[in-house]
Amino acid sequence: MKHKQTTSSFLRVLKPYLVFCNFTTKSPETLTAMKTLDESDVGIFCYISKLPGFRGILKQRYSDFIVNEVDSDGNVVHLTSLDAPSKIVEEKETKLSDQSSKSYTSEIESFRSLTGDSDAECLKAFIDQISSGVKDSVSPIVLSPSSDKSHRTAVHNFFKEKLKFLVTDTLDGPDASSKCIRVRLNSGGHHNKGRNSKKRKDRDEKPFDSRGSENWSEHVGKFLRFHLYKENKETQEALALIGKMLGIQTRSFGFAGTKDKRSVSTQRVTVFKQHASRVAALNERLIGIKVGDFCHVKEGLLLGQLLGNRFTVTLRGVVADSEDTIKASAESLGRHGFINYFGLQRFGSGSVPTHLIGATLLRGEWKAAVSMILDPREGDILLLDVIWKAREYYKKSDDIEGTLRQLPRHLVAERAILQSLKKCPANYLQALKAIPRTLRMMYVHSYQSYLWNHAASMRVQKYGIDQVVLGDLVYCKEDCTGKVTRTVNSELEDDGCNDTHDCGHLDEISEIDLP
Repeated sequence: MKHKQTTSSFLRVLKPYLVFCNFTTKSPETLTAMKTLDESDVGIFCYISKLPGFRGILKQRYSDFIVNEVDSDGNVVHLTSLDAPSKIVEEKETKLSDQSSKSYTSEIESFRSLTGDSDAECLKAFIDQISSGVKDSVSPIVLSPSSDKSHRTAVHNFFKEKLKFLVTDTLDGPDASSKCIRVRLNSGGHHNKGRNSKKRKDRDEKPFDSRGSENWSEHVGKFLRFHLYKENKETQEALALIGKMLGIQTRSFGFAGTKDKRSVSTQRVTVFKQHASRVAALNERLIGIKVGDFCHVKEGLLLGQLLGNRFTVTLRGVVADSEDTIKASAESLGRHGFINYFGLQRFGSGSVPTHLIGATLLRGEWKAAVSMILDPREGDILLLDVIWKAREYYKKSDDIEGTLRQLPRHLVAERAILQSLKKCPANYLQALKAIPRTLRMMYVHSYQSYLWNHAASMRVQKYGIDQVVLGDLVYCKEDCTGKVTRTVNSELEDDGCNDTHDCGHLDEISEIDLP
């Protein structure tokens, strides 16, 4: 049976070779106290080898686990260049060019009287940078925090009236009582009303965050593809950070699969209508993350659009009966392979397995699914006290603002749900939709993996591993084509086939060319 190889399928299911109860990054005390999933909980019942195996430590350091995505064409993904490609010819933004060449001395002085010297000088430097012709890589500026809402309104109105080629929005300030105004370039120019012409609700229903991209050239692919290199960070966490720095929502990104947090990984990512020079400029500010190998493509990446992953794994503290045991295990693995289960990582490390959340979503139990994601978890208090406190605080108080201040930013799903509930209380379906689609689908994929494991175990229990039987899907590496001839199941024969149309349809597809 052929299936995409996952991190966990390579590691977790080799229990006969490597005794994985000791392959962990957590302390023995934590393991004893935590309720953890067992292989049998997720449908893993059968193994190929009966060898005694050996023990070792997996992921003692995150650099012990190196993951390189293998794309659909069989190319192993590496980060080879951090530089943006040579400038692609794009349509001229005439109106914006006219704005850039104009002197804004009077407007800046007017802004100085409104906000003070510090913000005025910051705005002046920002406009000078735009005028110098580096529009693609210019980063937004954030003005000084203010707790006076009427003053912030006056600042927003100033830009709408005086500097229409710039747009503003509001960010959280350093404390609960203050807010900051962010100023950025309106790429659509004078005639583009941009984000101010559309309600947020309308933008949220679109698959991509397209603000500032109306003047995109027809000759350039709408998606920028790049290689994402990350160390000890989740894929969603890394993309959320990049999205925040670019001023776009995480739904604009596409990727073929999430990679382990505790690892050094490289994978392909696409982002909707962004210039390579602007994304490449982030490398100077990113820590533990690098982006590069840019090119524009017509389609964004979707989950599953990969051939697999290549793993380079370092095991430490290996303990075995003898060196022969290790050699025999390696030889058995090479000769007989392994059952391609999805391992425990696919089902999450918390006390609420992701496949249970997926099943709840499939049943349409929106409120229950939200509770499963937000409620305190047994593992949080042991692993990271701040997360447990934030979850416990929300369950007791229902204080969304206070919970958001406590909740770490890498908890993307939890924060998205709370921010949606803040705007639309008790709308649990809308709250679940606020989770980035790629992350939301992982819950459902986890349940699919749960079903796959049960099916694989039942197949091996019933027929063993020595032969191919009717119903197996067989992968052929060679470019060959064979005839698939219809075989009627005996149960179908007993039921009979009274519908002549259906029977005729079966005859039509009785022989099909398949690779």
